[in-house]
Amino acid sequence: MTEHNTANPDSLQHYVTAYLNHLMIERGLSENTLAAYRRDLHRYLQYLAQERVGYVAAITPHHVAGFLQALSSGSHNMGQLAQSSVNRIFIAARGWHRFLFLENTTPTNPAAEIKPPKTGQQLPAGLSIDEVTRLLDTPPIDTAQGLRDRAMMELLYATGARITEAIDLDVDDVVHLDDNADITVVRLFGKGSKERIVPLGSYAQAAIDAYLIRGRPEHAAGGKGSPALFLNRFGGRLSRQTGWNVLKQAAKDAEITKEISPHTLRHSFATHLLQGGADVRVVQELLGHASVTTTQIYTQVTADTLREVFAYAHPRAHG
Repeated sequence: MTEHNTANPDSLQHYVTAYLNHLMIERGLSENTLAAYRRDLHRYLQYLAQERVGYVAAITPHHVAGFLQALSSGSHNMGQLAQSSVNRIFIAARGWHRFLFLENTTPTNPAAEIKPPKTGQQLPAGLSIDEVTRLLDTPPIDTAQGLRDRAMMELLYATGARITEAIDLDVDDVVHLDDNADITVVRLFGKGSKERIVPLGSYAQAAIDAYLIRGRPEHAAGGKGSPALFLNRFGGRLSRQTGWNVLKQAAKDAEITKEISPHTLRHSFATHLLQGGADVRVVQELLGHASVTTTQIYTQVTADTLREVFAYAHPRAHG
């Protein structure tokens, strides 16, 4: 079966019906199971209609990932679903795409590389905006170490960098894009040495500039000319463990009782961007995730927050 020799080739429903017939005839599924597949695939067609996708060849991994995000977050009128329901519906959509590919209806399978998060996956811990502010304001700015620690933490929160990526930065990886230094970006090297460019906000840029002018020279004086951005007091590259200890000490000084890990500011970066309305695919690029599925766990964090606010604030949230 190909898209060019069947009736109504541009009808998504036509290909859903063909898949359901395959499940009934070739796999012998019960009517109840077929009804469940029909309902789940109807949700997918509703989503694709909202995305203005009218034929199967136009469906891309972008659309498949977006559907999974919509199921997880409740956007696109999908409603709030349990993770088990999200997985079931997505499996139906993924099975449909596999069928279309194996039947040579589509040249590729856009769902092949996209997988739902595991049921029961633990949501990442993060800090509130107030807690982040307290944390970042903790290091003193009258010592070389304090300037370094503040610059490092500002960079972690501004870019969502992994702590190893921050420690591995060289001074030359902080790049001013024009002569006025109004726009500054950081070249980060993630897993597999994959490079990504992430912009710096004004707070992080100011903290790094202050460190480079008044803090780093003092540490560099005791070393042998390391190109590293963040130096220890002997002039060598700061270690990951020391970077982690900086975070833990700052949290203690800021009287933050939540458990702090090397990923705490990275998690907070992603959550706060999504809460502010950023698209999940933009956050994926900033974080350096290979798949948007990895990023989508943060959409659940923001959905939980919305439910909590609604339950507390809406006058008719409770009977």
